[in-house]
Amino acid sequence: MPYKRIDHVALDVADLAKSVAFYEHHFGFRKYNDYVTPGGTSIAYLKLGDTVLELVGEERLPMQGFHFCLISDEFDYAVAALKAANIGVVTEPHKTGAREPGEENWRRVVFRGPDGEHIEIRG
Repeated sequence: MPYKRIDHVALDVADLAKSVAFYEHHFGFRKYNDYVTPGGTSIAYLKLGDTVLELVGEERLPMQGFHFCLISDEFDYAVAALKAANIGVVTEPHKTGAREPGEENWRRVVFRGPDGEHIEIRG
């Protein structure tokens, strides 16, 4: 197979600066690149470890049925911090099935991002 991994996940966002600040402040992403397409669309690239999030400044309908998942070694702390920041909860924390060894006692929670995207936390 010629493929190795997903390079990035892209989100269309209504307010690019607001979304960059949201992901930097609440999830620890850091913007490392800005780009404007030949058509004039502004894009910001953010990193969290090896994970790349591409935020595309497009005014479109809110995202439906889309989510991405972040792993946390400090699940309870992450949940408490996001709730304290009044980030909307879509699904309260609950136990989740293990997909592979090491995930037996993991839990998951889902929060809502500024454009309706779902942000799952597992750990």
